[in-house]
Amino acid sequence: MIPRITQIALLVREYDEAIIWFGRALGFVVLEDSDLGGGKRWVRVAPTADAAFNLLLARATNERQLAAVGNQHGGRVGFFLHTDDFWRDHACLVAGGARIDGEPREESYGTVVVFEDLYGNRWDLIGPGQP
Repeated sequence: MIPRITQIALLVREYDEAIIWFGRALGFVVLEDSDLGGGKRWVRVAPTADAAFNLLLARATNERQLAAVGNQHGGRVGFFLHTDDFWRDHACLVAGGARIDGEPREESYGTVVVFEDLYGNRWDLIGPGQP
């Protein structure tokens, strides 16, 4: 039995621009940045150093991969961030350069807003709902 998913690869144009953006806009930390030779690196980022899940930043190396950068989920929201303070993290997203898609709204599962990362991948920021 496989107990959990711990990592997903995210196609990026360049490692360093992605590291900077995820750190600035989302407050992510670099868990690992290892040189694999030949221009390849093993770069993992996550919301915290002890997070159970992380993103592997994978630099696109051919035309097919480059075409998928920013469209990993065909224009749908593909990543979901849960926060304990929606408005704090919403302000960080705005200050960090995330493209916000519409106004935050209340849903049955909490306060949510869709945003795009530096490549155009769509994410949900989800916080506790209003009482």
